[in-house]
Amino acid sequence: MKLARFLISREGFISVLCYTVTATFSFLSFAPVNLPFFVWIAPFGLFIIEKRYRGEWKKLIYHGFGFAILFYLVSFHWIYHMTTVFGGFDWYLAVPIFIGSAILLNFKFPVYLLLFSFLATRVKRFFPLIASFSILFAEFFTPQVFPWYFGNVVAENHILAQNAEYMSAYGLSAFLFFVSYFLFYLRKPKQILSLVKTYLPKHTLANRRVLGGIFTVILVLVVFFGNGYYLYQKWENVKPIAERDVLIVQPDAPLEFRDGRNPAEEIRKLMTRIDQMVESELKEKSVDLIVLPESGIPFFTTHDSEITRAMRIYWHQFESLMAIISLRHGTNLYFNELDADIPKEKQSNRIVRNDIRTYNSSVLMSPNGERKNSYQKVFLLIFGEYMPFEWMYALSGQTGQFAPGTKLDLIPYYEVRNTPNVVKKELHWEDTFSLSPDSVRNHYKDHQIKETVIGSFLPLICYEVIISEFVRKFQGDPDFIVNVTNDKWYGNSVESFQHHTLGRLRAIEFRKWIVRSTNSGTSVFTDHLGRNIDNEFTPIESTATIRKKVSVIPGEMTFYRLYGNLLSYLFMGIVGISFLVYVKRNS
Repeated sequence: MKLARFLISREGFISVLCYTVTATFSFLSFAPVNLPFFVWIAPFGLFIIEKRYRGEWKKLIYHGFGFAILFYLVSFHWIYHMTTVFGGFDWYLAVPIFIGSAILLNFKFPVYLLLFSFLATRVKRFFPLIASFSILFAEFFTPQVFPWYFGNVVAENHILAQNAEYMSAYGLSAFLFFVSYFLFYLRKPKQILSLVKTYLPKHTLANRRVLGGIFTVILVLVVFFGNGYYLYQKWENVKPIAERDVLIVQPDAPLEFRDGRNPAEEIRKLMTRIDQMVESELKEKSVDLIVLPESGIPFFTTHDSEITRAMRIYWHQFESLMAIISLRHGTNLYFNELDADIPKEKQSNRIVRNDIRTYNSSVLMSPNGERKNSYQKVFLLIFGEYMPFEWMYALSGQTGQFAPGTKLDLIPYYEVRNTPNVVKKELHWEDTFSLSPDSVRNHYKDHQIKETVIGSFLPLICYEVIISEFVRKFQGDPDFIVNVTNDKWYGNSVESFQHHTLGRLRAIEFRKWIVRSTNSGTSVFTDHLGRNIDNEFTPIESTATIRKKVSVIPGEMTFYRLYGNLLSYLFMGIVGISFLVYVKRNS
């Protein structure tokens, strides 16, 4: 009742309007709408609430959660779809999960308001750095499953986005709030008039401070836009050392069969579809690499072991088809699968099911049809691939119980076959009913080539691509980044575009191209400047192929890869000490 009275009051109306301004303008600025003008006024809602309730800590906390829930509802509405389809929860469980996650995973809003108000009450002057410092602190030190930083929205501007090479999205968030708070200060004609007066011959202390503030803002704008332009020109003119022809196959594989479909029939249709899509695309000319998405062929593995056979996830026809595709076209094939093992300390003569670890894995098959290096997903998705508590698995039969991978190795790929096939009969999916993987390889034995590694790529599965601190842990110099994902769990929503845009900055941080392969859209190629090639996205909830030449950019350890968030930590440290000294001197 108290909440209802508040919402219908004038105070409540203004508050909800402020929440709406920040949530809606942020959403409109971001993919797929892409109206970047709104990003500069999106923080105004936060600024208004902080000013109205400055020093009222309890109210600021409540309003922070108000921002969190509405921001979540507008921008991440698809999470409800994820909990019902991916997690398998009924609506009466999905709703509280959605609201609870909105609060727990958006603590940045109450933390921002509290810190901003705390600093403002002590500094007692207009300092845009307060807004900048507060958002940086809030984004750094609060939990976020889907880290949509405000800096990701700023990065829709290709010039400003180049600064991510030094500071990722964090630095762009700080830049946004610095500029936005200054614009907020100028929202009234009186403020603009006071700035004009600074040019009159009045050398008062207040005027000098305002003039100093204007100079600081201009300097910050020049630094960010100037550095962004310099980096854009620098990297646009870099000549690639090689090009790799890459084909993405988007098969629109089924997620589950709770609607009564026959699983065996649907999987057969899927395997036939993949086989035909690849053959149709490569009939005239092969490629260097074919990439199938996460869950492109769900539920199975090509890893033939005692454990995978005991779990009934090894399927020889799956391995046979992957070998057929790679051998038929003489190319590398990268695909997603399940995998399983038992820790060494628990291995014995008898397989105990509780000891088995299951992985979300991707593996490369060489042009000779040999299963090579694999990568097991390290960052797992909560409520989809694992539950935070063991008892919660009973609430959802759909949620997987995956173990995280432990290795962060690049995936080598091989020189492709340059000679045409002369076999009497090309093999296809229907041949896997009678031919084992070894029989397939024997069929193409006269066309096998010497396996020569010609490069490597950085493998990322789904959600991992949006975690900048995680991705930089990979060692070595990859030719490009491959991100395989399955966004079908989120339906025909904006999630797929948002997922890609959140990961797009990895291309700038690494100065490497990104090959994004999805199960049902949107697949896309992104270059080392963060530009989506030809702005060509595959449609959502459909089958599609997309083929591009990927440039291999010369290896160079960028600042962010070497030092991570060093500049952001330095900024927070210097500004924090400066505020402390200022407050002590003026108290």
